[in-house]
Amino acid sequence: MIPLSTGDPLRLGPYRILGTLGEGGMGKVYFGRDNAGRTAAVKVLRPELSHDLHLAQRFVREAATAQAVTSPGVARVLGSQVEGGRPWIAAEFLAGPTLEEAIETFGPLDEAGLRALAAALARTLRDIHAAGLVHRDLKPSNVVLTSAGPRVIDFGIARPEHGMTLTTTGQIPVTPGYGAPEQVLGQRVGPAADVFSLGALLAYAASGVRAYDGPHVAGVQYQVVHGEPDLRYVPEGARALLFPCLAKEPAQRPLPAQLVQAFAPPRGADRAWRRGPLAEEIGRREEAAKSVASALQRTSDTTPTRRRLLASLTGGSVALGVASAGAWWKLREPAPPKKPVIPAAAERPVAAMLKPDEELAPLWGPISGPDIRTPAPLPVRDVVVFGSADGGLAAHRVTDGKQKWTASDARTSAGVLTAADRLVLAADAAGSLCAFIASTGEQAWSVPLSVSKLLASDGKAVYVMTEERQLQAFGVTTGKLLWSVPTPVRTSGAEPPAAAASDGRLVLFPSDGNVIALDTATGKAVWDLDAQGTSAVMPAVVGDKVFLGGTTLTSRSLTDGTELWSVPGGSRAWGPPAVRGNEVYAANHYLHRLRAGDGKEEWNVYESGGHKVDLPPVVQGGTVWIAKANESGVIAVDTRSGEEMLLHSPEDFGLYTCAGDGNRVFVTHAGSIAAFPVRP
Repeated sequence: MIPLSTGDPLRLGPYRILGTLGEGGMGKVYFGRDNAGRTAAVKVLRPELSHDLHLAQRFVREAATAQAVTSPGVARVLGSQVEGGRPWIAAEFLAGPTLEEAIETFGPLDEAGLRALAAALARTLRDIHAAGLVHRDLKPSNVVLTSAGPRVIDFGIARPEHGMTLTTTGQIPVTPGYGAPEQVLGQRVGPAADVFSLGALLAYAASGVRAYDGPHVAGVQYQVVHGEPDLRYVPEGARALLFPCLAKEPAQRPLPAQLVQAFAPPRGADRAWRRGPLAEEIGRREEAAKSVASALQRTSDTTPTRRRLLASLTGGSVALGVASAGAWWKLREPAPPKKPVIPAAAERPVAAMLKPDEELAPLWGPISGPDIRTPAPLPVRDVVVFGSADGGLAAHRVTDGKQKWTASDARTSAGVLTAADRLVLAADAAGSLCAFIASTGEQAWSVPLSVSKLLASDGKAVYVMTEERQLQAFGVTTGKLLWSVPTPVRTSGAEPPAAAASDGRLVLFPSDGNVIALDTATGKAVWDLDAQGTSAVMPAVVGDKVFLGGTTLTSRSLTDGTELWSVPGGSRAWGPPAVRGNEVYAANHYLHRLRAGDGKEEWNVYESGGHKVDLPPVVQGGTVWIAKANESGVIAVDTRSGEEMLLHSPEDFGLYTCAGDGNRVFVTHAGSIAAFPVRP
């Protein structure tokens, strides 16, 4: 929010003006509050433009059309004055992020969230059309997400259904990529145009990729009229529902009422605006808006005092992102350089399992390529990523092992992570933190840094340790620094801490065994556990629990560290656990299966030469895989009985690593990688 300046009104109608939300060449939007404490976004036409008949008529029309729509899915018009003095419109103040901001920050919606959004917006379009209007400019930046659901804003170019276009020669009638073909061509526009815009909007919400895009406006508009939408990254379940919305002919598009039924989310499905990181951001913004309004109201009317308060509120103590309701002028500075689009996660190809009488044989490989010092391979949906013998990262297709992309500047010595199955995170030779799109290898962002170790990632942030012994969190979709604190554990470059993050906690297990859990929102310590081991052991975080190896195998409350159960390791420490449902697998020379709920052992199996315990076992299908400590191969054990089922033991000894996903286990050995099937 910007402090008021000379010439700004102090009151418009019943609204005391407290600050400026935005400003453009045609007018301003102010933050106002009436005597009852209700806040509003108050739009005012500049005095020098009030004589422009076209602009004044458009201003009057916007007030009338917005007031005609009584749907709960739109920002309500609270009042207006369009004659005499300074024309203004007061609309409901919405503090939440726009859909465009939400997708850029938190990534595409899952299918349940997409269905909930689609059904809500289709209901709103139904109400708009029932009022005899066509919105004409539905797009992600014109949808604000609130705790009550999505709200449609900006009726600046809305018109009655029978109205023609508003443009004159040379003007672009709609936002490129979201306007329907008939709008691009300047033809008569009806409710079906809004359905096309809704389809394009939902394609973006489902994938993070615009259905129609390109470097030039003319090319985008040509694609809208003549081309096919790009729905490659839209989940398959939603793709079939979006194609009819994007039909070239208006008559072939479904009605909003049909979309409400078609997109109905499953019963009990979480709405993105009710739970999760996006819901938390919405709540934070709405609380910040209340705090700002209350604080401003309590101050005196003196300009210096109010300016000082606004400066303090916008200087970092309160982060307030707002979407004014219905500003048809451009309120932003020139757009920053376009950010790389991070698409939705690719489809996960699932392999067929071995038949009972089928012998173990690789699905593909072994093929050369991995560096012999590479960490365990990292499966990310349709690719498996590893350090390349030629330097950098290499990603090969999980289905046939063929190389899909490389990132020659990346290095694996600091570790490789995935975020939300969409990004691959690594450091480059200069120590910068880099994010690559997993499905394509395109670099999404890079942050100049001196990375020592990539520790962990969750759906919102990646956590790294720097050479300067700082622990830092960066947004996974933006690379923006979220917080930085001194490293809270004793560590060294030779053995950095092992870590896992989920559900608001970052758990660090350093080499001195003094485990600590941090709040992922702030980096502040929440709980700790001393003397858990003598080396760094990877934690496993599942739901609201964390499972730790070391001197004991223990399950703890992720929230506060309360012990749920603990099993001593005896003469040998426990390696990192792997957890699937109510199954916990961990090795301390023997490989054990325990119940996740109470720690009761269900079986254990001894292997000559012992089990390698610096990496967790790999659980796929009905098998659990683990490398042998004497580097003579890998074994697969039946998850139900503990009986050894498969043994992969080439003639040459050497370091083995393995990882699994999609009914495949990827094994690296002596500069090669192979993919193996699993038994049911």
